[in-house]
Amino acid sequence: MEELSAQLNAILLVSLRLVPTLAFAAPFTLMRIPASVRVIIAVALGAWLTASFPALTVAKVTPGTDMISLAAGELAVGVSISLALQLAFAAILWAGQTLDIQAGFGLAMVADPTTQAQMPLAGTILAYATAAVFFATGAHFDLLALWAATLHALPMGYGVALPDMAALGSLIGAVFAIALGLAGLVILVLFLLDMAIAFMSRTLPQMNVLLLGFQVKSMAMLLTLPLSIALSSGIFVRIIRLALTRAPDLLGAP
Repeated sequence: MEELSAQLNAILLVSLRLVPTLAFAAPFTLMRIPASVRVIIAVALGAWLTASFPALTVAKVTPGTDMISLAAGELAVGVSISLALQLAFAAILWAGQTLDIQAGFGLAMVADPTTQAQMPLAGTILAYATAAVFFATGAHFDLLALWAATLHALPMGYGVALPDMAALGSLIGAVFAIALGLAGLVILVLFLLDMAIAFMSRTLPQMNVLLLGFQVKSMAMLLTLPLSIALSSGIFVRIIRLALTRAPDLLGAP
């Protein structure tokens, strides 16, 4: 009976390591999945990890163990992985919003029915493209491997340690710099168009430059954005891999 209780407690504790990513991190938040289904998936994966690594899970749950500390540690590990993915997709949305502002779509927001939030037009396209690359390249399997590896590098209760702020700052800088590369081609085209329209406004002052610029830049973004996405497959993969590999560093994993 004690062994069964230890197994159940271990499954619930390991599930806390998975729930934040499945519930709050993209690309899973981009899909309309009921909360009950997310919980069932987390518990099922927790049972799989517990059965695969009993010495790292069940053996840690002994009589007299402080379950609150273990639960807090597991939740902290889960939050760190979720935060890494959220930062990656936030950087992509920021790059898309930069395009919207430069092209004149700054006030145009898309109502996302999944998150019930207002999202930038180009940022939404880039975010869903990243989600497609995430699953097409097998990054969800890498996420499973990451969860399994954290049981070795970050044992139960480790997450209550202080976070590594230097690693967090490094991750933020890296993902935002890489995300800017996704929109680099379109930003360059729009910048050249701005320069050309500015010269035209000096030679043809009677022209409605604002109306012309909005139309031209809108067409340019719609033409160059698909090309930029097609040429940026390596950047999509890079930002996903960076988020997955740097996630344990946020808690100072050895």
